[in-house]
Amino acid sequence: MAQSIEISNKYIVGIDLGGTNIRAGSVIKKEITQIKTGRLNSRLPIEDIIQQIFDITDSLVVENVFGIGIGVPGLVMEDRGIVFDVINIPSWKEVPLKNIMEERYQVPVLINNDANCFAVGEYHFGKGQGSSSMIGMTLGTGLGSGIILNGKLYSGKNCGAGEFGMIDYLDNCLEYYASGQFFQNVYKINGEEVFNRASQGDPSALNMYVEFGKHLGNAIKIILYALEPSKIIFGGSVRKAWPFFQESMWKRIKTFAYKQTVQNLAIEISELENSGILGAAALHYNIH
Repeated sequence: MAQSIEISNKYIVGIDLGGTNIRAGSVIKKEITQIKTGRLNSRLPIEDIIQQIFDITDSLVVENVFGIGIGVPGLVMEDRGIVFDVINIPSWKEVPLKNIMEERYQVPVLINNDANCFAVGEYHFGKGQGSSSMIGMTLGTGLGSGIILNGKLYSGKNCGAGEFGMIDYLDNCLEYYASGQFFQNVYKINGEEVFNRASQGDPSALNMYVEFGKHLGNAIKIILYALEPSKIIFGGSVRKAWPFFQESMWKRIKTFAYKQTVQNLAIEISELENSGILGAAALHYNIH
C-alpha cells in the first residue's frame, strides 16, 4: 500500500521514545532529512519528561509538517493516544500524550508501541514492501511482534496484539526462551558474550544458539497456526546471530502440520536503519 498523495510531499516527525533515549527525525517520502537525539532522564516526573520530548521535537516541527508519530515501549489506547506503563519510565502510568502533543504542535499525532512501529516501518520502508500480510518480530531483551494483515497494522484495542512472547511455554513463557533473555535465563551468561564466542567458533556457544533456534522455531509455529503470514521479518539485536540459529529454527518450523504454509513462508532479517523513527512516522502512512 502506497502512502497517499496528501502527505507524499510533506514531512512527518517520527519519534522513538526509549527508556533512556529519545530519537526523532523528519521523514519525507522514504528519507530522513534530519535526526535529533537526546538522553532521557526517566526518573523525572511526567511534566519534566514531556519537556524533554518537546526539546527534541520543537526544531523538527516546521511549516510543512503533516503530523507526528510516536513509538513507545508500553501499551497505548490507540484511539485516544493515552500511554500506559511505559517500560523504564516509572512516572508514566497513564499519560494523555496525544492530547499533550497535539495541543502544542497543532498537527495530528499517532502513537503506538515500538514493536508495532517496527512492523509498519518494515512494511512501508523495508523488507515488508510488497507483502499484504506479515509479522515484524523484535528479537532483543524481549520478544515483541507487530501484525500487518491485508495491508493494515492490527494493534488491538490497547496496542497489545501480537504479544506472542507472553504466551505460556514450557515452565515460563515464549519470551523467556525465544529472545535474548534465553542465554541469561537458562545458562546464566550474557548474550553478547555468547555471540562473541560463537563468532570465534566456540562449540558450546554454537550449541546454545542451536537450542535457542529450536525455541524460536516453536514460537513461529504458534504464529503460523494463528495468523499464517507470508513473511516474518526479524529486528532487534539478536538478529545479528541469524547464521548461528537459522538452521535449527527452520528444522522446527518444518514440523508444522501444513507444508504449503511453510513453503510459502519467507523469513528475512531487517536492514532498515533508524527503524524506530521510520516506523513511528509510518503510522500516518498506515491510515491512508
